[in-house]
Amino acid sequence: MGCGTSSSMKDKKSEKALKAALVIQNWYRGHSAQLKTRQRYALTIFQSIEYADEQGQLELSNFFSFMLENYTRLLEEDSELVTHLFDSNIQDKDRQDYWVLIDVPDSYCGPRLQFPLTFTDIDLLIEAFKQQQILHAYYVLEVLFETKKLLQQMPNFTHIKTSPSKEITICGDLHGKLDDLFLIYYKNGLPSVSNPYVFNGDFVDRGKNSMEILMILFVSFLVYPNDLHLNRGNHEDFMMNMRYGFTNEVLHKYKLHGKKILQVLEDIYTWLPIGTIIDNEILVIHGGISESTDLNLLHRIERNKVIDILWSDPRGKRGCYPNTGRGGGCYFGPDITSKILNKYQLKMLIRSHECKPEGYEICHDGKVITVFSASNYYEEGSNRGAYIRVSSGTPPRFFQYQVTRATCLRPLYQRMNAVESRAIRMLKERMISQKTDLIRVFQLQDSSKSGKLSVGQWAFSMENILGLNLPWRSLSSHLVTTDKDGNIDYMSSFQDIHIQKPVKEVQSTLIETVYRYRSDLQIIFNVIDSNHSGLISMEEFRSIWKLFKSHYRVCVDDSQLDELTERMDLNKDGSIDFNEFLKAFYVVHKFDKLSKSDTKVA
Repeated sequence: MGCGTSSSMKDKKSEKALKAALVIQNWYRGHSAQLKTRQRYALTIFQSIEYADEQGQLELSNFFSFMLENYTRLLEEDSELVTHLFDSNIQDKDRQDYWVLIDVPDSYCGPRLQFPLTFTDIDLLIEAFKQQQILHAYYVLEVLFETKKLLQQMPNFTHIKTSPSKEITICGDLHGKLDDLFLIYYKNGLPSVSNPYVFNGDFVDRGKNSMEILMILFVSFLVYPNDLHLNRGNHEDFMMNMRYGFTNEVLHKYKLHGKKILQVLEDIYTWLPIGTIIDNEILVIHGGISESTDLNLLHRIERNKVIDILWSDPRGKRGCYPNTGRGGGCYFGPDITSKILNKYQLKMLIRSHECKPEGYEICHDGKVITVFSASNYYEEGSNRGAYIRVSSGTPPRFFQYQVTRATCLRPLYQRMNAVESRAIRMLKERMISQKTDLIRVFQLQDSSKSGKLSVGQWAFSMENILGLNLPWRSLSSHLVTTDKDGNIDYMSSFQDIHIQKPVKEVQSTLIETVYRYRSDLQIIFNVIDSNHSGLISMEEFRSIWKLFKSHYRVCVDDSQLDELTERMDLNKDGSIDFNEFLKAFYVVHKFDKLSKSDTKVA
């Protein structure tokens, strides 16, 4: 009797414990799903803004062509200025002479490379860069010239073989994130004859250590030219570098020789291979394919004329259609993947080019794999990085990681709060840059002049003006206030943010326009500033602005700009410091009024 009672009590306790465990398990699953949803929304915001900015970059490239055609007509007295600025075709002999004349002083404490390079030089560089040392410009240029000579001997596509005992590692975008490269080499080993690598483009931009990454990769390539393979990405491009940070990084680290380094790099970009073909089965390219992809032609084409394969993205929808998100390349569906792979007797496409939450993604019935190796790409905690190991006759193996620093001890929900907050902050800055246009559309929809719109009307207006293809209804709770009937107070879209006006009398339309195009304008002015003085004459400024207005179809009263520039000419010498001019336009957040916005929408 007593034993039976004891057994019954144990059963009840076990049942309660099981129920409690199930409750906790269900809560955890729901909590994890909620965090995943928030992460997905945040990444959607980051990517939509990133791709919209890439559209702007392509438009800027078109503007420079437009400027070359029209600028000299407006500035006849300085008709050689623009062509001089765009002429980087310096003879190799002059460049070699330039490099030899650079002196490395005895006081230089950084790494000293010995040519011909060996594997010890790879170790030397890695250890030096871990100590934040800067490689001297003499060695940088020597590495660049040697890399270019070797790349010129390479075909457009590198064909390599693996075996069950010799895998090859494929890495995606690194984007200047040196700690990710360090982590890959630590986990996976340094490149060698027995440990080959493919780095699939976008080595530079965004992160702060693009030069260090290039030096490690190029030195590794020079030591193991048959075992380390470099494919070109869409960021291996001097125009992209001007917007996304690498140009500024080089000029900051190499104040005396930075311009020469950039000129040599521009040459090197055009010699980087387009892609890699592994075991005649796996095609590795940076972006993607299109219905007209012709691998036979791509084996022969001039390398600097390939666009689609550097910019394209896979999608679930069948067919091939314009990549409206980025503004370049195309979207390709599973039918296009099957068609191209079958045509060339290939089994798989491995590409990069897109940030993925887990560092990689498989789509198109397993025939397309995206690998992205820059962890924390948008914000710490925003995504993991990954690399892939493949060998003949075996399925790909995936390895994930995430570099962690100060926030590694914070709970996951706190890290997700920070990621989500950053995404919303960037989105609000995008909204305030088109405040006038948004208000106009809001008011057109608000026929009763109530100051309220339905969620559907508000979402339609946001998409119509910003064009970001976001889930606006789901995001509305983060961006606006809603009344008890579910209607949105549309002016609350701007309640906690504004653009600081350098001159109060200037119209908001001009302020928003300059803020919205500030990255483009800075690049344009830096190109015009051939002597790097940071100054531009009022005459040049007005001439460029007229071209800019015409090309971008900007409707702003010239008298407003004249008044603004005259106010910014503080010493009245007929010139303005354009970098200071652009810094005067910044966003102030309600809870962050003491500091300027540091958002880089890229």
